[in-house]
Amino acid sequence: MRWHRATLLLAAWLAAATASGALAQDRAPDGTVEIDQVQAAFLFSGNLGGGVLTFEGQRYPFTIGGLGVGGIGLSSIRATGEVFNLNRLIDFAGAYAQGRSGFALGSQGGGTLVLQNTRGVVLVLQAQRRGLALSLGGDAVYIQFN
Repeated sequence: MRWHRATLLLAAWLAAATASGALAQDRAPDGTVEIDQVQAAFLFSGNLGGGVLTFEGQRYPFTIGGLGVGGIGLSSIRATGEVFNLNRLIDFAGAYAQGRSGFALGSQGGGTLVLQNTRGVVLVLQAQRRGLALSLGGDAVYIQFN
């Protein structure tokens, strides 16, 4: 029963994050982000990696990792995109909900990632994947500055 509630909560959070991501794209981005990570999935998924936030002309390295549901396979992901609703650097780090969809077959693959944290910061990313994976689901991820 707890698993069912947790899944419903994650799905609701992901729907809100995706809707906020679409709304955020109506305005100019506050920054950009580049992420490199590895994702493994077999119904449940895990990811680990790092990246760089560019905000107000400065570059800030960070680590990213998380757990989620949905998908199967193993892939490396290179994602780039825009950051919205970031008013203060301190608002970037923390827990995010991530909705994802995509595929990887050898060196051919791609997908979209939308993440939103509890402070309303939204990341809208385009991902290039390598490996063998099918991804459709969501994750709870944590970003921490190095």
